[in-house]
Formats: sequence, structure tokens, C-alpha cells
Amino acid sequence: MTGATPPIVLASASPRRRDLLARLGLRFEVDPPRQEEDLPSPGEDPDAYAGRISAAKAAEVAERRPDALVLAADTVVVLDGEVLGKPADAAEARAMLARLSGFEHAVYTGVTVLAPGGSRATGTELTRVRFRTLQREEIDAYVATGEPLDKAGAYGIQEYGATFVEGVSGCYFNVMGLPVVRLLALLDEVGWAYRVPGRLRAVDPAAAPPRSVPGP
Repeated sequence: MTGATPPIVLASASPRRRDLLARLGLRFEVDPPRQEEDLPSPGEDPDAYAGRISAAKAAEVAERRPDALVLAADTVVVLDGEVLGKPADAAEARAMLARLSGFEHAVYTGVTVLAPGGSRATGTELTRVRFRTLQREEIDAYVATGEPLDKAGAYGIQEYGATFVEGVSGCYFNVMGLPVVRLLALLDEVGWAYRVPGRLRAVDPAAAPPRSVPGP
């Protein structure tokens, strides 16, 4: 693969994902997908669901931007096998947080990278998060901030929601919505290697194995 680095497009409206990419020093555009997310199919595993949705987001944006390196992600919170998406309202946010209180849950993020010419790589990251026991007044005060309403599982680990988290096993950035090391491995797979400070370098994917990351 030769030539200039293609424009990078983040297929997401998430400010957390924008912040993480910016911290890597990458220059990128934002073009969120316009279609509604599908619900999990009956019997579909959460990791497969997150990967499928991230791939659909990337494909939609790549149709508009075939010249670009498109990055897409989808994060879901899973408790007792049930996917907890973004709450529809404050009441649902309170109910989700009450269920998470005192228990460990799983966070899956599916990530897809689509390169110009159609090369694609998709992977899923798993992190386990344990909540301390929450009091009802704590939940009410948190929901009143508005923070939970645009987040899977009704909390953000990097904001006020950090006060609920007793422990994290796995990638912290995955809980924010973009597992950085997994993303870099997928970029390698489609022929673009990340180098500090904030640059992508064209590589031959067949010449070197992709960056190794643990599976979900």
C-alpha cells in the first residue's frame, strides 16, 4: 500500500470516542451514521451483536466516503445475559442503575475499520466492571445530572459515574467506548500502522502479523 494517508472518518457522534482519537493525535472528521441501530437478534451473543452493529455503521458511512479510512464502534452493557442499551428516559436510567448496583457486568465494544478499496477488519473487546452498592438517593442525583441518558447501561465511567465503579478488569478505554489497542490492531489488519506522534504509516498486512490483542 502506497500513497498519502487517506482522510480518517469517525462514524460516531460520541464525544468520548472523539476525545480518545484526538488524544492519539490523529486528525479526523466526524460523520455519524444516520440509520437506527437494530436490536439484538434472538439468541445473538452480545459480542457478535456489537461487532455486527459496528460493521453496519462503518458500511453506511463508507458509502458516502469511499475515499476515507472509516472507523466505527458500538458499545453495549450486558448484565445476566441481557443487553442494556441507552435508556429511553430518566425512569429507565434509574432502573438500569439499580440493577447494576452491587454486581459485576460486562461491557462489549465492537470496532470496525473500513479502508478505501474495501479492506475491512472487525473485532470485539470485553471488559468487566464491578459496581459498589448504590443508594437510591445517589441514583436519583446522578440521573438528575443528565449524564446517563446518552450512554449504554446509563453511566459514564470517565465522569460522575466513576464514583460507582469498584473495579475494572480489562481495557478501561473500552468502557469509554473505544478500545484503543484493539483499534490499532484492526488498523494494522487493513494496512495502516499507528505511530507516535499521531501518524498512520502504510504497511503491507501480509509482511507482518497484526498487533496481538486478547480476545473477548
